[in-house]
Amino acid sequence: MQNVAQGWLVYQISGSEATLGIVGFAAAIPALVVTPWAGVVVDRVHKRKLLVVTQTVSMLLAFILSALTFLNVVEVWQVVLLAIGLGIVNAFDGPARQAFVVEMVGREDLPNAIALNSMTFNAARVVGPAIGGVLLATVGAGWCFFINGLSFLAVIVSLLLMQISHEPSYKGTQSPWTQLKSGVRYTATQPELRALIILALFFSTFGISYMTMMPAFVDRVLNVGAAGYGMLTAAMGAGAVTGAFVVATYGDRGYRGRWLFGAAMIFPFVLAAFALNQNYPVAILLAYLLGIGFMLQFTLINTLLQTRVADAMRGRVMSLYTLTFFGFAPFGNLALGALSESIGLSPAILIAAAITLFSSIAIFLWTPQLRRLP
Repeated sequence: MQNVAQGWLVYQISGSEATLGIVGFAAAIPALVVTPWAGVVVDRVHKRKLLVVTQTVSMLLAFILSALTFLNVVEVWQVVLLAIGLGIVNAFDGPARQAFVVEMVGREDLPNAIALNSMTFNAARVVGPAIGGVLLATVGAGWCFFINGLSFLAVIVSLLLMQISHEPSYKGTQSPWTQLKSGVRYTATQPELRALIILALFFSTFGISYMTMMPAFVDRVLNVGAAGYGMLTAAMGAGAVTGAFVVATYGDRGYRGRWLFGAAMIFPFVLAAFALNQNYPVAILLAYLLGIGFMLQFTLINTLLQTRVADAMRGRVMSLYTLTFFGFAPFGNLALGALSESIGLSPAILIAAAITLFSSIAIFLWTPQLRRLP
């Protein structure tokens, strides 16, 4: 809900695609610097306690944005500062959240747990934007931010009520710098882990950068308002739930590598069709398919990483995975925003789709065993 309202608010204030890219980019600087170190922290502390802290700070940031909007004093630079703050929080929250899954369910149920986690997360992507679009059109962005802030209370209480029998923290004597280097070295020397991280990097940077431009695309290409924007985002969320359901149902049958290859090859063509389309009902269908492709790739990459990484390295490897979309994705958002203003939205998204396709082909040629992963 907050994502829908924030993108629309920024576009209404600025009227600029480049500004949308700048706000998306704002989280990149702290994420690039902090996320690798956050992985070290995740491997050294109790993950549940860390998640309580990150969720509390996220709640406070949402309330601040809500207050600024209600007082009618919100400006783009304030949204940028809050995005930077949220980027720092997400640098810790992302790898902690990913690594915490195995402590809740164990290795045996890990693949389905990841898929089900993705499904519940993206169920909110269906409900939230739909409600957010209606609220945005009726009562304004401030209420979207305020309700988002309230929602963190449920998350925090749930974390506090959990009874985890084994929640290890780091007991070694290595310095944080040594730990950081060992985590990077471990990932770089494992061909499958390295290829999965690079695939996530290109897909996060170019494949999903179109999401940042959605407010402008809805306004200038599809010519629908805030409610239409919310429904389009909800369609992506519905597709993502479908993709997660497919992985949860069929993802444990030994074909994850093939599923990942298929999703990586098909997604760019769907994105290209979306960029060229100007019909709103067709855009809803294509957005649904984009949601399926998005979720198939990220859920499969996450599962393949988590089932192959050593427990002692889990936090650091997952921090590198988190870095791909918190640290590098905003660079794609910034580039796409600037490119959209110079050559137009549709051509810019087409270029992003082409880069996504050719990078995926190169990675699967470079690491052919990726397609055979069970």
